Amino acid sequence: MSRRSQAAKRETPADAKYNNVIVTQLINKIMKDGKKSTAEKIVYGAMSTIEGRESTAPLTVLSQAVRNATPQLQVKSRRIGGATYQVPVEIRPERSLSLAIRWLVAAARARQGRSMIEKLAGELSDASHGQGATVKKRDDTHRMAEANRAFAHYRW
Repeated sequence: MSRRSQAAKRETPADAKYNNVIVTQLINKIMKDGKKSTAEKIVYGAMSTIEGRESTAPLTVLSQAVRNATPQLQVKSRRIGGATYQVPVEIRPERSLSLAIRWLVAAARARQGRSMIEKLAGELSDASHGQGATVKKRDDTHRMAEANRAFAHYRW
């Protein structure tokens, strides 16, 4: 990490098909070994699968899924006087969005299914309805922060 100044934030360009930044971030998170075209096929295939299954637009489903998966609080370990406390802290919006997308992709990869397209479509659909592994992870994170609210005065 630089001691001089903060690194400049780079703007994420919107994707070509939907003209949406969240879709680009999802593509970049799914991408492995620099294979962006494969990641684009997966994401766009999942979006078209969602479009076929649901009556709403796929961008609406994606934004609702990300909104339902976005955490507001997390716990950070803080060592004080020989004891380690889990201190609840609020999350910056950029980090919470990044965590939501990361959790969506991880839950989709862990699903039992035929192809990554169908697994991602299923996870996005479940998350938009407020269920699935991603929303459970968000709820667990919030529950842990709530349980450790007594240590909130150790924030820094």
